[in-house]
Amino acid sequence: MEELQSALGNRGLTVSELPEKGRCLLTTKDFYPGEVIISQEPYVCVPNNSADNSKCDACFESSHLKKCSGCQVVYYCSSTCQKSEWKLHRLECQALSKLPKEKRRAVTPSLRLMIRLYCRSKLQSQKTIPTSAMDNYSLVEALVAHMSEVDEKQMVLYAQMANLVSLILQRPDINIKEIAENFSKFACNAHTICDSELKPLGTGLYPVISIINHSCLPNSVLLFEGRSAVVRAVQHIPKGAEVLISYIDTAGSTVTRQKALKEQYLFTCACPRCIKAGHYEDIQESAILEGYRCKDNKCDGFLLRDSDDKGFICQQCGRLKSKEEIIEMESEIRSLQEKAVIAVESTPSITYQEVIAILKAMETLQRYLCHDFCIYLIPTWEELIKNLMKAEDWSEALAYCRLTIPVYQRVYPGFHPSLGLQYYACGKLEWLLGETDDAVKSLTKAVDILRITHGTSTAFMKDLFRRLEEARAEAFINGVD
Repeated sequence: MEELQSALGNRGLTVSELPEKGRCLLTTKDFYPGEVIISQEPYVCVPNNSADNSKCDACFESSHLKKCSGCQVVYYCSSTCQKSEWKLHRLECQALSKLPKEKRRAVTPSLRLMIRLYCRSKLQSQKTIPTSAMDNYSLVEALVAHMSEVDEKQMVLYAQMANLVSLILQRPDINIKEIAENFSKFACNAHTICDSELKPLGTGLYPVISIINHSCLPNSVLLFEGRSAVVRAVQHIPKGAEVLISYIDTAGSTVTRQKALKEQYLFTCACPRCIKAGHYEDIQESAILEGYRCKDNKCDGFLLRDSDDKGFICQQCGRLKSKEEIIEMESEIRSLQEKAVIAVESTPSITYQEVIAILKAMETLQRYLCHDFCIYLIPTWEELIKNLMKAEDWSEALAYCRLTIPVYQRVYPGFHPSLGLQYYACGKLEWLLGETDDAVKSLTKAVDILRITHGTSTAFMKDLFRRLEEARAEAFINGVD
C-alpha cells in the first residue's frame, strides 16, 4: 500500500477510506477539465471475440488476423503483437492446447480473463514478468468481491466457472473458492474496453482505476486509448476532492440507474442526483425521460399516474391518457421491435429499405406515446441512422441525427463523450451533404467536448481536427465566392 500511495502521490492523488464507501481516490492537487488524472495498463484483458468477429489479442485490431498455431483460440494481427504477448500467452496456450479442439471454442472471454489472471500472477511471482506499485497481484487481492451480497443462482454460476478454470489450468495450488471470488470481483470491477467511438472491444481489469467510486454526476470520465484506461477531469476538481466516474449510462431515471447499479455493482448510489429520489423535480424528470406525452401534441407537459389508476394525467393541461390506450400502443411497439430485430438479422435477404420501414413505423408510435425527451426513442433513432447510412440515404440519416441532439443535450449535460460524438456524427453528414456552415458548427461543438474527454493526441482526435480545419477552409472559400 505504501508503494501505491507513493506512486499515486507523484500524480497528485491518494487512496483514502470513506464511511459507507470504503476505498476512494482523492486529489492532493487541483485538476482541470481535460487534464489526465490517472492512466493504467490492464492487469489482464481479453478481446470480446465471437464466431464472426475476432480481434488481435494485443491491440484489438480486427484486420490481418492469424490464429495462434498452438491453441488455435487466440488471434494476432502481426508478429510484433504476438511477441509482445508471448510470455503471458505461452502459459495460457499450454493450458488451452490440452483441451479437445471442440471444447477450446467454448472458452468464453470471461474464462480466458480468469485463466490469464492466474498465468500473469504466476509469472510475476517467478519474476518472469516485472511488478510495480501499480501492477501486481496484491492490487487484485485488495478488490472488493461483495460475496455476501451475491445471490445463490449467481454463486452457483461462479462455482461452475471456477471449476472449469481449475480443470483447464490443472493447478493444485489454486483454491476453487478463490477463483469463484475473483469472478465476483470481475463482475464488480472489470471494465468494458471501448474504442474512441464508445464501441465495445473487450474486457480488462484495472485494479487501481477500480478504486475510483461512482457518481451519477461524475467529475471525471474514463475512456480508453488502445488498451490503456485513461481518466480525465471534465470539470475543475479541487485539492482534497474525491475523483468520481460513472459506472453506468446515466441517461435514465433515478429508479433505472439505482436498479442497474444494484444489479451489477451491488450498491445503492447516494450521489447528489440520487438523493433527490422521490422529490418532485426527480419525479418530473423521470416522467419526461421514461414516461408518456400528453394527448395534445401541442402540449409539452409530462404525465403522472392518476389516483384512480385509470391512466396518466398531464400535469400541464390535465388531459388523461387511458391505461388501455397505453397498453395497446406498447403492445404494437413491442411487436414492431421484434419484427425489426428479425429484419436486421435477416439482411441482406431483407433490404435496408424494409428494415427502415419497420423502424419508422415503430418510431411513429413511440413519438405519439412517449415524451419528446424520452430516452426510449434514442435506440430507435440510432438504428434508423445506421440503416439509412447503409442505404446511403445521407439526407434522412442527418435528419434523424439532428433529432437526437436535444435529447442527448438533456440526458448528457456538460462534457460528455456521447454528446460530443453525436455532434461529430452530425458534422460528418452535414459536410458530406455540402452543408458546410452547419458542419463547421457541429464539428466545433464536437471538438469543444471531445478534446476534454478524449484529449488531443489520439489518431481519432487528430482526424477530427483535420476534418474541422478542412470544413472551415471550405466554408471560407464558399464565403469568398
